[in-house]
Amino acid sequence: MTPNTPRSSVALSVLDLAPVTEGSDARQTFANTLDLARHAERLGYHRYWLAEHHNMPGIASAATAVLIGHVASGTSTIHVGAGGIMLPNHAPLQVAEQFGTLEALHPGRIDLGLGRAPGTDQAAAKALRRYYPNPDEFPADVMELLGYFEPSSPGQPVQAVPGAGSQVEVWILGSSLFGARLAAMLGLPYAFASHFAPDALEQALAVYRSEFRPSARLARPRVMLALNVVVADDDAEARRLFTTQQQSFVNLRRGRPGLVAPPLASAEAIDAYCTPAEKAGVDRALACAVVGSPVTARRGIDDFIARHRPDELLFTANIYEHAARVRSFQLAMDAWMASAPSDRD
Repeated sequence: MTPNTPRSSVALSVLDLAPVTEGSDARQTFANTLDLARHAERLGYHRYWLAEHHNMPGIASAATAVLIGHVASGTSTIHVGAGGIMLPNHAPLQVAEQFGTLEALHPGRIDLGLGRAPGTDQAAAKALRRYYPNPDEFPADVMELLGYFEPSSPGQPVQAVPGAGSQVEVWILGSSLFGARLAAMLGLPYAFASHFAPDALEQALAVYRSEFRPSARLARPRVMLALNVVVADDDAEARRLFTTQQQSFVNLRRGRPGLVAPPLASAEAIDAYCTPAEKAGVDRALACAVVGSPVTARRGIDDFIARHRPDELLFTANIYEHAARVRSFQLAMDAWMASAPSDRD
């Protein structure tokens, strides 16, 4: 996106962490995920992404490719994909086969975001039984995976079946300069995890845009930024709903991840829930957030776009009550459609 690109060209998408809330279970989570995806499709969101996590009681998207198939089968037009698949946990051939299968079932709708973090703790990473000596293996694994999506050639010893010749849209995910440089070098679109690790955002975007090399997959840089967006009828209620996400981050940093908790009685109650140091850490991690009424959300989204010039925004909202989460995404889209009317003529 260039400084003169109208806001109307920025696509909006959804990142769903498949939250398992207190008093619920995985079956209900998956029903909620499909319901939210159908709402997102009707509202005009471009993509619906799910993220691989392991050993996290409050996140049910560990079998990410399976859940992507569930969502894609229950929708018809929205892109569905992984934001992302943590490649250290998988053999590239298996990922190519899984996403080649998904693409064959849902042509033109499957995305594959690739990350180099394990998406879990050390014990679970070991239990996944994938020997991965060094994070620096990630670029080689990405190259191997991309090769499996190329049309097969005579005498090729290993093919992805299905997968060879698939038109899966591949993204590089990151929260540091490593992913930015790799995406630029390979000529791939880049998604930055600004919703929980915003510190290197501006530097990573500058590196990606300046070092980008056009490829057969992408002619010019394409950036998607993740953003916490919680919208309710008024600012106070939205900030109260946001305390669910704040509690989750505090509990994770305490080494006690659990089910997704209800919001606190008020936004101010988070100060009694955690220490000042914990609160400062959470505020820093969740700095890329738009929380408030539709008017506040409209202003916040526009400000974020003006500052970082993304091509696409990936909204995420860790809200306890499913109906409130659906409504938040609806209000966010309504706020977006109401913004910058001169850009939408």
